[in-house]
Amino acid sequence: MNIKPIQKLLSNSYICHLIGIFFVLSILNVLFPFKPETVVNSFWITSGCYLISAIVLPKISAYLLVERKYYILPVVTTVFVVAMSLIFLTRVDYSRSVLIYGGVISFCWFYITSLIRQESQRLVLFAIPNFDIKSLNQKGRVRVIELKQPFNITDVKGSLVVDLHRNLTPESEKFIADCSLANISVFHAKSIKEMLEGKVQTEHLSENAIGTLLPNPLYMTFKRVWESLVIIASFPITLPIMVITAILIKLENPGPAMFIQERVGQGGKVFRIYKFRSMTIKAVGAEDKFATQEQARVTKVGKVIRKVRIDELPQFFNVLKGDMSLIGPRPEQDSFVKQFEKEIPFYGYRHMVKPGITGWAQVVQGYADDTESTTVKVAYDLYYIKHLSFWLDINIVFKTIRTMLTGFGAK
Repeated sequence: MNIKPIQKLLSNSYICHLIGIFFVLSILNVLFPFKPETVVNSFWITSGCYLISAIVLPKISAYLLVERKYYILPVVTTVFVVAMSLIFLTRVDYSRSVLIYGGVISFCWFYITSLIRQESQRLVLFAIPNFDIKSLNQKGRVRVIELKQPFNITDVKGSLVVDLHRNLTPESEKFIADCSLANISVFHAKSIKEMLEGKVQTEHLSENAIGTLLPNPLYMTFKRVWESLVIIASFPITLPIMVITAILIKLENPGPAMFIQERVGQGGKVFRIYKFRSMTIKAVGAEDKFATQEQARVTKVGKVIRKVRIDELPQFFNVLKGDMSLIGPRPEQDSFVKQFEKEIPFYGYRHMVKPGITGWAQVVQGYADDTESTTVKVAYDLYYIKHLSFWLDINIVFKTIRTMLTGFGAK
């Protein structure tokens, strides 16, 4: 069966989602032929949830050029659950069955069309070969085609990529200008590599580029508000979990349930971080070590709460106090900060924002336990600061939830 005509039709997002809404409502119409007010209301709500999911999916999966299909289930589920919660609070009459079926059918449509549209969503780049082209051919959603001289604008059937910082011939410069005038997107090779890897290339970072790392102050205010509201809304679930965890820690091992330690936060300011104790008590005067270097001290309860990150829950109070954010670079101990500032270029710039309970480096790389891995972590942290936005934060939230529920993934 030749699916190319279908791929071409569905490659247009507007047409794809128009057909999608029609598809979802048509099946619901067959499943629920009788139309009382509750069913009609649910049809409208399902349509709204579908449209919201269609808007959120491309935004939340724009980072690291990830496969969009992996976000379909969490996004669609979240949208429909939030909708049902709002309906419950506003007392609107609706049919739970219609919404559940609507969510399942919407998921199926998004998933099937994502597989069909996979090739059309692949980023095609035509490269002026003044850089290592192989470095960009590392993700399935990117295809790089090397241009041969003499360059001809008709050969570029996608976007142009070139290292703009390398020496270019007059002919290459004119070709780049012609592409721009022809509305062909021109990308700097380093920017594409950064997007692919999800980290800033710190070895090429200049002082002039630091200005791009300044976060949007308006979003930072909004971030403070929405994170606080999420934490407060979660208390009916998280507070009982905290109480049970504290009791289990006390029953297993003598000592306090809480572990309080000084960490370095925004602007280099030192604050006291709260965690559930997952290790036996350390001897007084013992030197600071990375958590991964002290596995022998981890208790049985500690192994469990670390695996699903319950040990981090007390940091909700750090967020409400204003010392931390839900999402941001993980805070380090002062002794490590002083060491890394001497060894790692631009390390201090990760303190431009509040530290977080979870972060981009944690969900992509995992824990760092030496100078080499911390250098990589800084590159991820600077990427987060540079691209800090609501959608990147939500992306990190979904990755973190996956780790908490499954116990697998970078952490």
